[in-house]
Amino acid sequence: MVAIAVALPIVLLAAYLIGQLARRLLRGRVKLATATTIVLSVLGISAGLLIAGLVFDDVRPWSPSVLLLALGATMAILAVFAAVAAAVQRPQPGEPVQELIRRGESDRLEFKSSARWNLHTAQRDERIEMVIAKTVAGFLNSDGGTLLIGVNDDGIVVGLVNDFAVVKAPDADRFELWLRDFLAGTLGQNAAALPIIDFTPTTVNGAATHVCRVTCPASPRPVFVRPAKGAGQSELWVRTGNSTRQLKVDEAVDYVMHRWPLGIGPTVAAQLRAAVRGSGTGA
Repeated sequence: MVAIAVALPIVLLAAYLIGQLARRLLRGRVKLATATTIVLSVLGISAGLLIAGLVFDDVRPWSPSVLLLALGATMAILAVFAAVAAAVQRPQPGEPVQELIRRGESDRLEFKSSARWNLHTAQRDERIEMVIAKTVAGFLNSDGGTLLIGVNDDGIVVGLVNDFAVVKAPDADRFELWLRDFLAGTLGQNAAALPIIDFTPTTVNGAATHVCRVTCPASPRPVFVRPAKGAGQSELWVRTGNSTRQLKVDEAVDYVMHRWPLGIGPTVAAQLRAAVRGSGTGA
């Protein structure tokens, strides 16, 4: 019983260390929670020991060859699991746009008439562009959702004729290129790569046009909106009901801590750093 009590923490610590090392070697391609990594690392260590037992006559758990086999098996398991999880969880925009419009706006669905063009002033408007960035960030920071560009608040299709007029070439490809670049500049490259963008051809007043659908998954990390031209601080926007709202600093800190909690290692390290800093402030 004592041996089991001693061995269990050692195995968990080894699984944690090997899992973190495997994630570093995979250079960010594996984005999994620490608890999931530990479980998969235990499987990797078991597979490594099994392979070592079949290959070597004298198996010592802490020998370099066994550790390398355990690390290799863990990397393989993490990579396969992450690839499968990404394929399964990646949102697929399969529902027809007309059906989405019929359902109306909700906490998972938002309509915007335009991404760049102000229909009232009849010119490009950077404020409207920032509304698109905030809406996408709100979905990413919440449970995901879909943004339809080219549909007004009443669910009437107005198309993208005006938006297409202010890109280098008036077509869907150029508009998507602009939208990706814009999101990369305001939300960051990693966040900009998360949404799926597709277009549905339609006709408005006899003219051919499109509706742009931006399908946003829930982000694995917080997404901050960078103000236009670097003015001001980055902002955290979330989806609340049928609207997207900015959180105040204290609200943002609380939201991030609860939605994206730190793993075991970073949490312990942060607590230790806080304790060390606090110990030096006494009388």
